[in-house]
Amino acid sequence: MSSNWYYVLNGQRQGPVSLEEVKGLYSDGSLNEQDYVWYKGLENWVKIEDAPEFQESSNEIPVEPEISIPEPISFSFSDRSSTDKIYYIKVGADRGQEEVEYGPFNVDTLVKLYKENRVNAKTFLFTSGMANWSLLSEFSDFASVFDDAPPEIKEEDKRAFKRKPFIARMFIQNDQKVYEGICRDVSIGGMQVLIDSFPGSIGDAIDINVHPETLEHSFVASGKIVRVLEGGQGFSFRFHNLNDEALSAISSYISE
Repeated sequence: MSSNWYYVLNGQRQGPVSLEEVKGLYSDGSLNEQDYVWYKGLENWVKIEDAPEFQESSNEIPVEPEISIPEPISFSFSDRSSTDKIYYIKVGADRGQEEVEYGPFNVDTLVKLYKENRVNAKTFLFTSGMANWSLLSEFSDFASVFDDAPPEIKEEDKRAFKRKPFIARMFIQNDQKVYEGICRDVSIGGMQVLIDSFPGSIGDAIDINVHPETLEHSFVASGKIVRVLEGGQGFSFRFHNLNDEALSAISSYISE
């Protein structure tokens, strides 16, 4: 039997091991029906009592693991093209450092970053259609896309950063298309916006409408592009003649 099983013991993921070894731990009482197991092919961790390989077994020794297994979110990577640059990541929270946003990336780039250990299962990810940042491992097809077992996620990991992305929708002067991106480095002088394939150039005038989590931080502003990021993945924007409402919204956001 191949060694492709993982299990949770005392709140720690163990494996890979063979099915026989897991059954041995179950038989001697080290694991019970409420403990979690996983092998490649399952979308997420399951309790031993729900694993088909253990349906005919029984064990009554109660052991409650101190672990929280994430429920997969409804969105999956297979819902979108693997080549579309639509995913933003937030790193730092998983390492106890200041959070910084990057992107947008496509799935292929995310997999490459994962293999290089530049992102991990506890990296926050966001794309259009999601209500908030979510952990990478919370996606229902995490295991098949990243070829790795989903880790145990504790509640404090999921609570590390709950504020919604600072979203901006914008028009370029004389362009009727709406572009959407994530704002960063916001100040009363300007900000940087991460966005895919932005067609603007330095000096272009744009109008921007910012929609963060709370209405008191929403604002509309005009200004000019002062820098275009490499690969057209965003730009720096200098505000022009901010009104009092916009100044108040930005100052309030910064103060928090």
